[in-house]
Amino acid sequence: MKRHLVSVAALLALSFLAGAARAADDWPQWRGPNRDGHSPDTGLLKEWPADGPKLLWKANGLGAGYTSVSVVGERVFLLGEQDDSSFLIALKRADGTELWRTKVGKAGAPGWGGFAGPRCTPTVDGDLVFAVGQYGQVLCANAADGSEIWRKDYAKDFDAPLPEWGFSGMPLVDGDNVILAPGGKEGDLVALEKKTGKLVWRSKELAESIHYSSPILVEIGGVRQIIQLTAASVAGIRASDGGLLWRAERKGATAVIPTPIYHDGQVFVTSSYGTGCNLFKITVEDGKFSATQVYANKVMTNHHGGVVLVGKYLYGFSEGKGWTCQDFETGKNVWRQQGKIGKGSLVYADGLLYLRAEGGKGTVAIIEATPDGYKELSRFDPPDRSEKNSWPHPVVIDGRLYLRDQGVLQCYDVRKVQ
Repeated sequence: MKRHLVSVAALLALSFLAGAARAADDWPQWRGPNRDGHSPDTGLLKEWPADGPKLLWKANGLGAGYTSVSVVGERVFLLGEQDDSSFLIALKRADGTELWRTKVGKAGAPGWGGFAGPRCTPTVDGDLVFAVGQYGQVLCANAADGSEIWRKDYAKDFDAPLPEWGFSGMPLVDGDNVILAPGGKEGDLVALEKKTGKLVWRSKELAESIHYSSPILVEIGGVRQIIQLTAASVAGIRASDGGLLWRAERKGATAVIPTPIYHDGQVFVTSSYGTGCNLFKITVEDGKFSATQVYANKVMTNHHGGVVLVGKYLYGFSEGKGWTCQDFETGKNVWRQQGKIGKGSLVYADGLLYLRAEGGKGTVAIIEATPDGYKELSRFDPPDRSEKNSWPHPVVIDGRLYLRDQGVLQCYDVRKVQ
């Protein structure tokens, strides 16, 4: 009997470990497992052939849109629009075959510029997937077959005004809740029961123009909190009830977009249109939180390609300055590089930064993530380039590089040959 119990326990342990291993090969949300632009991958190529890494598969007909991808289990998820509707789409991870698509909301291009299509990368949690359209329609669907579980509408349900260029705050799962960022005078953030869509709380003490940044979930002083960057401030919201823990004034301009970065009790934020970057130290004493500014400068003035922190150094594209390495702790510039590859987005994996230019040929390059200077190892120009900016951020997970350009998604093998 004891031997049988041991065997069952061993099988359960192996099953748990297998599940953990699968999870390590997933990219369930915007900017990855920890929403920091870091891939857990190792064993990746340090040099590519002249025409780029091997193309494993290509999916066409995905429709207009700027969302990146989420990759979980056997599926790849993204949003696209065709005709008069936007859709949540699931593809087969093995070969890009479309498995299903479910309507999210209406299609179109909010604001000036004609940037049609959804902006929000879907978030996957177990058998649920959450999608937000550019006009604020929210869908919770079954990840296996796309069947609708519940819906919300930012305007109708939360009285949220449409931002100039549409909604782009990515859904964030916290335990039994999903956190959404509709904005509005009743509170910028809402927590809903992820399985039912029932309202749990709203951040009534933080009700500012929310612009386009996405929330992150951290723990400071033993308190789980959601950090949100708005047009007027950066703030910490208690995850349990939506109460305001701390707020630091930080005025942005036109479009505040990049996701905050948290490390060791400090929060880094950046935005473009002449604003620059700030670092705030968050402290707690007698249960009360406060935020103190460490520095404010224009070393990193990032538009929307994002910034990643590797060790004590930040990397990203700074408007008017080029690709930039900045000391996280002091805010000082470490290096800058212009002319090698244009403005764009990035992701970190296995000691490398994957850079993707938004314009021109949409060039993709790998450089060393090092404070010792811009050290490019390889580059290539992906085929099937659209006439639009290649704004979707690259994703690297399970030895594969995913590049979305409007209606086309390409999947490349970037693993070393075993």
